[in-house]
Amino acid sequence: MTKEVQEYFVPWFKGISMYVSEHIELAWREPKLHRMMSNENPHEPSAKVMEAIQNFGKKANRYPDQGLAVRSKLAEINGLDGPENVIIGNGSSEVFDMIFRSFLEVGDEVIQHTPCFGIYKLRCNIVGGKLISVPMIYEDATLKFDADAILAAITEKTKIIVVANPNNPSGNFMPKEDFIKIAETGIPFIIDEAYIEFAGLEMSHVGMVKKYKNVLITRTLSKAYGLAGMRFGYALGNEEVIGQISAALLPWNVGIIPMWAALAAIEDVEGLAERVEFNNREVEYVESSLSVIPCFTVFQSASNYILFDGTGTEKTGDDLVAFVQKKGIILREQSHMYGFDGWFRLTLGSKEENRMAVETILEFYA
Repeated sequence: MTKEVQEYFVPWFKGISMYVSEHIELAWREPKLHRMMSNENPHEPSAKVMEAIQNFGKKANRYPDQGLAVRSKLAEINGLDGPENVIIGNGSSEVFDMIFRSFLEVGDEVIQHTPCFGIYKLRCNIVGGKLISVPMIYEDATLKFDADAILAAITEKTKIIVVANPNNPSGNFMPKEDFIKIAETGIPFIIDEAYIEFAGLEMSHVGMVKKYKNVLITRTLSKAYGLAGMRFGYALGNEEVIGQISAALLPWNVGIIPMWAALAAIEDVEGLAERVEFNNREVEYVESSLSVIPCFTVFQSASNYILFDGTGTEKTGDDLVAFVQKKGIILREQSHMYGFDGWFRLTLGSKEENRMAVETILEFYA
């Protein structure tokens, strides 16, 4: 008897749907809406980046190389030996995909600290892994890391531990000593530093890759550098480990335009500094402006987004998001957590957008 084609899919793959960001789809369908929901940078690429895009656009008929120039630059600014310590991908999402495929067999476990970035779950599921979510501690109007709970969740099947630093969506850092405790388990330990540039590379744990072969640092140019649509991410690690993960690379996975645009962005130190200074100033403005709302929790952020919990106001976060959308602004709904339903998140926009958002949020809670 002939089988249906669906029966040929591997069992753990069945039922998984394509990932769709509904809020991003909405933003493209209705471009008049203000995009303050996806941790994007409100600034267009710098003149230096645009020049690289134009120059290498003319060479788009050629295959790219292995990215030696940009990988060498990334190694240099992070104090590593050379390009062998760096792997690049089509956004950090592809980098996570390569890492997960390199370490996981069906049934192996990935420990994540929640709430966190959804890509860990997506890439774990697609290779048949089992996700173990360890919740942060919510107390004193703060989401606190719980490294001891992460360590307690380790089993013989644990193959990856991943922690975002600063965390998405809470925007805070885990204490340095906790990273050492996790690294010393020897289990592959991914430190996701997608937003590290907003706080400065001095907050990075990249130095750990020299001491711990199991530590991998992942980053992206989608946030502080403002190249989300260009899709460029990378991982830093021990040369031997990076070399093995590189076997999972799709040939020419990063195109010639994003590769050289990324190098131009990294070399544009002044452009990055301007974006970081603007972001951090605006974060302070939004946090201080909304902290006047009674019974309203503002989570201090070291990133380009801010998490809020308005449960104490007896109004839901979902209702807030719906209200501001009617006013022309897209904010991010946040899953109900810890038994509370007041959560939502705001991504920093332009100066004008930030003031519009603050006024609209204050109107909702008035």
